[in-house]
Amino acid sequence: MAYTALYRKFRPLTFGEIVGQDHITRTLKNQLISNRVGHAYLFNGCRGTGKTSAAKILARAVNCLNPKDGEPCNECEICKAAISGSLTDIVEMDAASNNSVEDIRLIRDEVNFLPTLAKYRVYIIDEVHMLSTGAFNALLKTLEEPPAHVKFILATTEPQKLPATILSRCQRFDFKKLSNENIVKRLNIICEESNLKVEENALKIIASLSEGAMRDALSILERCLQDGDNDITDDKIKELVGIPKLTYIEGIVEAVIKKDVSKALTVIKEVIAEGKDQGNFLWEVIKYVKDLLLYKVTGETGIYSSQEVEKLKENAELVSKEELVHLVYELSELENNMKWSSQKTIMLEAGFIKLCDTETAIPMQSSGGGSSVNNADVQELQRRVFKLEDYISKLGKGNVSKMQTGAMQKQVAKPSPAPKPASPESIKNNAFWREIIGKFKEEKKMMLYANLLNTTVSEINDMTVGINFKNGLNPLSKTILEKPENINEIQKEISIAYGKEMKVKFIDNKVNEPEQASGLEGFVQDMDLPIDIIEE
Repeated sequence: MAYTALYRKFRPLTFGEIVGQDHITRTLKNQLISNRVGHAYLFNGCRGTGKTSAAKILARAVNCLNPKDGEPCNECEICKAAISGSLTDIVEMDAASNNSVEDIRLIRDEVNFLPTLAKYRVYIIDEVHMLSTGAFNALLKTLEEPPAHVKFILATTEPQKLPATILSRCQRFDFKKLSNENIVKRLNIICEESNLKVEENALKIIASLSEGAMRDALSILERCLQDGDNDITDDKIKELVGIPKLTYIEGIVEAVIKKDVSKALTVIKEVIAEGKDQGNFLWEVIKYVKDLLLYKVTGETGIYSSQEVEKLKENAELVSKEELVHLVYELSELENNMKWSSQKTIMLEAGFIKLCDTETAIPMQSSGGGSSVNNADVQELQRRVFKLEDYISKLGKGNVSKMQTGAMQKQVAKPSPAPKPASPESIKNNAFWREIIGKFKEEKKMMLYANLLNTTVSEINDMTVGINFKNGLNPLSKTILEKPENINEIQKEISIAYGKEMKVKFIDNKVNEPEQASGLEGFVQDMDLPIDIIEE
């Protein structure tokens, strides 16, 4: 007998078996009981939430010979034929591969024929948002006024792509993501029927990884059974899906909190040595820091075991909520930077070195929970405040001599001078622009520096400066430079140089050039490298 995947083997056969969608199943059962079933339904929601299963059950229920409380009996000849797939009156169509006008015209022609065995001819169109515009137009009239013996059930994950004319002709039901509790409950039933030994915490991990999709949860469970062992543990699941061991996650977060660079780098090397993906590892670190923050705020411990909860509480005592929020932002920025880098390991190590640096990171709270402020600094600050107050008091009474006033004025720090505009000569020969690009490099703004390196500027009008890309402006550079924060930074520096507010415009100066040289010479020309090619 052919092997059947778990999500197909345990597909719900009644509305009562569909978990987490009571608001939908209750309404559909009431319609069936009162014989007020509509002619067109739209089931939408994310993957694995029960849309197709509900459509199959509804198709059987409207044709069942012995329905009970709005549920199909699954015992009559109609139900058995529908379950086996031999009933031609229930038509399932995948719009992803059958999305043309001709496919819909076939349906439009077929609806005029009466069902062969069942009471209704039911069309289940899955991924309906994939239909072409012409196919939607061909379906409109049939969907609005189908023959009395025809029902339509449309299913989609992206209802926003459907025309309003289709949406208005259907009864819409929104399937929501399943909660972890509902997924665990259903997995427990499946494990009992399949004689599987599984740890409770392992099911919680599967539910968390599935992100609200029951089909994803069953797929993960099925992967755990491929080695022939029916015992499912936490470590087995983490090994299969590539999640680093929690000891690594706990260790590196503790190293960041305690500013232990050596330990952080050791953990990274061990994770890489085990072949774990750096991006996946960083994401797990972010989730663990998020769980620390949730524990600090709400006291929830999530899916962790009792031993892991103790470690979670221990790490939470070492850090404040503000520091955890800051850490989440820093780690998220590191994750974003790694996506753009071809040297992910270097970026990962450099990122954690920065997080462990006591000079760049925000100060951590002391063990006593108070601020680690030097008392001598406080006393010095108080002395200077008292001295300033005494001077102001004497100044108001006219008891301060010119010598004292002059001495006090020398002690008052002069404000930083405002940046001076660039000279006309500097603007004319682009010297100021080269200084701005150099400044970006000094301030470690490497994205701006790299993309503006070989550019020049020219004044378009009194309010606008053009940035000229002589080698052309590629889509990636344009996307980076047009980010609001980058445009604001460029406009700020140019406005300072001109002494007035200026706007910038990116100009692609690459024109249709003669056929480029091939080989090494062409590469040198494309990269604008200062290399001389000497022929012997």
